[in-house]
Amino acid sequence: MASSLYVTAEGYAVLNNELNARWQRRRDVVKALSAAAAEGDRSENAEDIYRKKELREIDRRIRYLQKRLPDLKVIDQTPDDPERIFFAAWVTVETEQGNEHEYRIVGPDEIDASKGYISIDSPLARQLLGKTVDDEVVIHVAEQKKTYYVLGIRY
Repeated sequence: MASSLYVTAEGYAVLNNELNARWQRRRDVVKALSAAAAEGDRSENAEDIYRKKELREIDRRIRYLQKRLPDLKVIDQTPDDPERIFFAAWVTVETEQGNEHEYRIVGPDEIDASKGYISIDSPLARQLLGKTVDDEVVIHVAEQKKTYYVLGIRY
């Protein structure tokens, strides 16, 4: 399944800033490689080997971001029905055990468990979309059934 092309305005800015930072880092790495080349034999130079590997990783990420960013659709408007769960919503849910969690439904490029950001493509987010407060959602994960109750929605 292809990942969704949605992104929040904040998420787009983060990705764009990352692309700019990667270009700057690339310039620094290329300078370091040039300096190492000027010093002669590079065949067994650990610094040179490390820099080449770093440059490949930087280039890979730059290529990905350059391809991905133009395709992304920035969603920066509150939906017409803020009582329902849509992209970019903060959703407070309660588990069957009574534990509360707050998640924000974001694009796959913005996932961050430490912030509670879950992908719109995740099983939980897919089940939450369109729901309202007091709705129940059930997901099946690894042959387990998990039930969540929607306690709150905000944008």
